[in-house]
Amino acid sequence: MTLPMPSEEILDVTRKGVVIPACPLALDIDKTIDEKHQKALLRYYGAAGAGGVAVGVHTTQFEIREPNVGLFRPLLELASATMSEVSERQNRTIVKIAGICGKTDQAVTEAESASALGYDLGLLSLSALKEATEEELIEHCNTVSQIIPLMGFYLQPAVGGRILPHSFWRKFVEIPNVVAIKIAPFNRYYTLDVIKAVALAGRERDITLYTGNDDNIIMDLLTPYSVETEAGSKTLHIRGGLLGQWSIWTKRAVELLEDVHALVNAGKSVPFGMLANNVAVTDANSVVFDAAHNFAGCIPGIHEVLRRQGLMKYTHCLDATLAMSPGQSEELDRVYRDYPWLTDDEFVREHLEEWLE
Repeated sequence: MTLPMPSEEILDVTRKGVVIPACPLALDIDKTIDEKHQKALLRYYGAAGAGGVAVGVHTTQFEIREPNVGLFRPLLELASATMSEVSERQNRTIVKIAGICGKTDQAVTEAESASALGYDLGLLSLSALKEATEEELIEHCNTVSQIIPLMGFYLQPAVGGRILPHSFWRKFVEIPNVVAIKIAPFNRYYTLDVIKAVALAGRERDITLYTGNDDNIIMDLLTPYSVETEAGSKTLHIRGGLLGQWSIWTKRAVELLEDVHALVNAGKSVPFGMLANNVAVTDANSVVFDAAHNFAGCIPGIHEVLRRQGLMKYTHCLDATLAMSPGQSEELDRVYRDYPWLTDDEFVREHLEEWLE
């Protein structure tokens, strides 16, 4: 069977390494999609220079899939159409990534919907298969790969993921149409498990590594990962990021990734200032993601930043129990005060009216 593959244009963008925001869900007061602000948010990502957008992922709220909510396909359809509009206007390729969740029947249905709606890659979450064996996981991945090209996903256990050992990744990377992996276990040991699997399989030219480790973004991108293989020593790099953190202040994220690429591509020494920036980004992320309360206020924290900018009208979630934690708003004020260079509020103010049209 011939597996689906992305176009050369999509592969070129993916392999370059780009900023991919994990798209939040803009809700109206009645918890339907606020189409005006949802479109504005996607137009903002395009204008900021994002190379792709991921929809239907954790940041988008997994509850969109619940039968009584029914927002999975409507949201993917709206997002795909808006991203196509932005791509045409800017005359550049923007990668469309759909989150694929659930056990095999659900994952197949979601992959079919995403493919039909023009998505280029499926970001495959395995969090619903916590009791599955490695062989069952690989069978599941192979089944979905027959419908849509895959971006692997190592989701941290704190927000619903499961531990996926090196032996799993060594098998996963053999799937021919795996073109990228989002590494997001928030754990350096687990991150290395994925990188070594890609190197040992000889697929470093085919599979592009993306960080999802919001707690270590800059260091993930700067670090050369050297792996000894039967073919000799190989040095791999994480080339881009698919991040909830990059769903806010996206223009600054694009500029940051450009600076990192310039250093890495030139083989230059890393300035101490860049290391300090890593600490600043991690500190900011700890507030936005509410690490102090085990990420309870993660999605509301993202919403609050976008609300302050005017890109979202409300901060509420489909799950009524989700809200910012005590002190989180005040800590966000501190982040704005301590790291003004991280924010892109001025850029948003200049263009918000046109994005909301």
